[in-house]
Amino acid sequence: MRHVALVADRIGWEERRLIAAAGAHDLRLSWVDDGALCLGAPAAPALGDFDAVMIRSRSYTRGGLIATAAEAARVPVLNTAAAIHACENKLSLRALLRAADLPVPDFRLVLSRADFAAALAELPLPLVLKPVFGGMGKRVTLLRDADTAQSVYDYVEDLGHGFEQAALVEPFLDGGSSVRCFVAGRQLVASASFRSAGGDWRSNAALGNRHRRVAQGPEISKIVDAVVDVLGEGIYGIDLFETPDGFVVNEVNHAPAFRAVADTSELDIPTAVVRYLQEVTS
Repeated sequence: MRHVALVADRIGWEERRLIAAAGAHDLRLSWVDDGALCLGAPAAPALGDFDAVMIRSRSYTRGGLIATAAEAARVPVLNTAAAIHACENKLSLRALLRAADLPVPDFRLVLSRADFAAALAELPLPLVLKPVFGGMGKRVTLLRDADTAQSVYDYVEDLGHGFEQAALVEPFLDGGSSVRCFVAGRQLVASASFRSAGGDWRSNAALGNRHRRVAQGPEISKIVDAVVDVLGEGIYGIDLFETPDGFVVNEVNHAPAFRAVADTSELDIPTAVVRYLQEVTS
């Protein structure tokens, strides 16, 4: 029986179902606390009993660092360190996808008040200000007018580190919905549409938005395939926005939640993930 480490900071709904599904498919999946590995030794003794490692850390920074150290010790990692580092950095991801001719929202990198002023001059309001590093819809701000925008940026300037201050400004794609595509390996397992609810303009599964199943049409499948070509096979949550010109790739999550997507589908997402793990470790 193959033994895979599920490296995470906690066991949530998704992790419990993955562990249960693994046990039913002749695969052992064991939780390992991502803060108790102390990696760096050449043989990575904390991971010596495992055939592979699946990263489910909520922190992109921790996940990417652990993946890098594990790969250096020749331990197979899902997702790869390169993929996790690309997903954690919205600018790097947009640059990679744009270079591959994949559709992404227009954006401007903002590292200073001068950058911010230039972005406001180049892009029409309303705009969205989002951190380069971050997820779950945190610190994503809708800028409806220039006066409010300047006040919002005061808070960005007061953040303690340049790492936190780095931001993107992009057009607000009105409509209030996004599509989450859950991928295992190269397989588009399920997809769901999320629409803002409860007075919150953000469409994000982590915020408890309304959601429904979405047909996996050829346009979505083509984009998902192309994203996997760029990042390599793995387990991803690919978030799309629908525009008048078609879908654009907003973000890719390296350790995607799937409870909301599972609610819209009869497909067994944990089993799809476990089968992919079996394939990788065989």
